[in-house]
Amino acid sequence: MRVSDFDFDLPDRLIAQYPRERGQSRLLVVDRAAGTWRESRVADLPQWFRAGDLLVANDSRVFPARLLGHRVPGGGRAECLLLEELDAADAGKRFRVSLLAEPFQKRHPTSFSEFDWWALVKPGAKLLVGAQIDFTDENRAPGVSLTGTIGAIDDAGRRRVRLVAAGASVDEAIDRLGHIPLPPYIRRADTDDDRARYQTMFSREPGSIAAPTAGLHFDEELIAALQAAGVGSATVTLHVGYGTFKPVTVEDTADHRVDAERYEVTAATATAVTQARAAGGRLVAVGTTTTRALESAARGAGVITAGPGRTELVITPGYEFRAIDALLTNFHLPQSSLLLLVAAFTGRDLLLAAYRDAVARDFAFYSYGDAMLIL
Repeated sequence: MRVSDFDFDLPDRLIAQYPRERGQSRLLVVDRAAGTWRESRVADLPQWFRAGDLLVANDSRVFPARLLGHRVPGGGRAECLLLEELDAADAGKRFRVSLLAEPFQKRHPTSFSEFDWWALVKPGAKLLVGAQIDFTDENRAPGVSLTGTIGAIDDAGRRRVRLVAAGASVDEAIDRLGHIPLPPYIRRADTDDDRARYQTMFSREPGSIAAPTAGLHFDEELIAALQAAGVGSATVTLHVGYGTFKPVTVEDTADHRVDAERYEVTAATATAVTQARAAGGRLVAVGTTTTRALESAARGAGVITAGPGRTELVITPGYEFRAIDALLTNFHLPQSSLLLLVAAFTGRDLLLAAYRDAVARDFAFYSYGDAMLIL
């Protein structure tokens, strides 16, 4: 199929810039078998499930991956978006830039750490190998310094960056100095409120640069109501990378590729899936990231295998789902990877018809927007 076949008109006013209160978003419920949809509320989710169904969510946590600073020397503004921490042994073998770390060690001999990351940097043309960025901000983190030394670029356009922290560990410095990397379609600076609101209630394992947004709708009250209705819950981990924002650059969906992302399915979750299936329950994925993790871990007749992995699974129309039976998701960008995945589960014509109706009804779109349940 052509990627251009997955386009729709979306007014800017429907792109949510701020979140609603958890559990209070609108919900569009799509029935694949009937080819119909109807409006509901996220708070009413329990009425759409059956006792014995299993809800699976992504427990990855967004970390403050956006570092703002200035070039040294020169003072020009610079930015670094951290993507993934490098293995220390691998970094030691392959990172070949002068670190200029000695002055920091001398000033802070008892509190000094360094580590290497894959990152995207701005302005890329001016940040050559060996260039430095100073991210220190006494207002955000008194007594803590953090610098980055730029390394080589890889085939995916990522840069190796060695972070050097003093007065705190690198992880602590990132947590105190970093900003929440809100999606580019949220056209405002991040706030302290986003640190809490751009996390799901399931979040546990830091590693994502974007929230698994379907999980943002849940609060403790909604989970309790689902449990009272006999709906089970479990989690997987998939760390959301920058690929979630990358535009699809091919015209044929068969040529589409996605970036690899790290995931893990615990033995407890694999067992819960097996038991729910044996009892006739449906496997309900909370979000496209959970879907990718479960489908990547599925073997044979939908049996979920526990363990960690890296997935490059591409889900586009024509894909045969082996794991999930239902999907809760937000509304996605036209012609995007996530829209292609949802269309593979729902069917292109039904999905786009429901999307056009959602636009006509002024549903809120994207990360802080409303939700869709596909049964």
